[in-house]
Amino acid sequence: MAEQRGGSGTYLSIGEVLALLHDEFPDVTISKIRFLEAEGLVEPQRTSSGYRKFGHDEIQRLRYVLTAQRDRYLPLKVIKDHLDAMDRGLEPPESPGTGPRVPMALVANDGFPTPESFNRDASELRLSRQELIEAAGLDEPQLAQLESYGLLSPRPGSSHYDGDALVVAKTVAEMAAYGLEARHLRAFRNAADREVGLVEQVVAPMVNQRNPEARQRADEVVLELSALSVRLHAALVKAALGSPARR
Repeated sequence: MAEQRGGSGTYLSIGEVLALLHDEFPDVTISKIRFLEAEGLVEPQRTSSGYRKFGHDEIQRLRYVLTAQRDRYLPLKVIKDHLDAMDRGLEPPESPGTGPRVPMALVANDGFPTPESFNRDASELRLSRQELIEAAGLDEPQLAQLESYGLLSPRPGSSHYDGDALVVAKTVAEMAAYGLEARHLRAFRNAADREVGLVEQVVAPMVNQRNPEARQRADEVVLELSALSVRLHAALVKAALGSPARR
């Protein structure tokens, strides 16, 4: 019997998963699913009695493994590397011999940001140092300079970089084409710190209420003010550069 999961779907037993996947993967067996679990490619939860229970995410993960084996003849080690990349917020390689890809939504954002673009997905991305360099179009000395001037850093307690660091690195890489280096951009860091202080003043009363509704509203306000502050900053710079005094 499937066990109901907190309003977002159901958990399935291993037999129910087998029945669900059988039409698409007629060769799959319970032994095969258990083997993939033993190899660390899927990690179903367990009931208090020790029975496996598969949620939607694990079923999709299992479907990815079976498809990669059947259609691309990939060995388990390669598939496991793909899954690791996907767990870090990356997209799997498009073709053999290529590496995981950074989601295009994080590297191709034209126009002014909206509150929706300041989502939590960016913070879930985890890039190695080399992946960040390649995705942003930087070199190692440039990244070292960005870190030395406090423009970006790895995630706290980790060696990985998130999507926000990628956006910073890519933006700086594009600005470098105009002769601007990390040392020229410290003013942006200082301005950002001041804006953070203003936003924190606004949301502090909500955070101090210490109830879920107030904290959720505080998160929403942070996203909204983040987008508005970037829009205001861009408008002020554009207006100042376009003023008659600067022509």
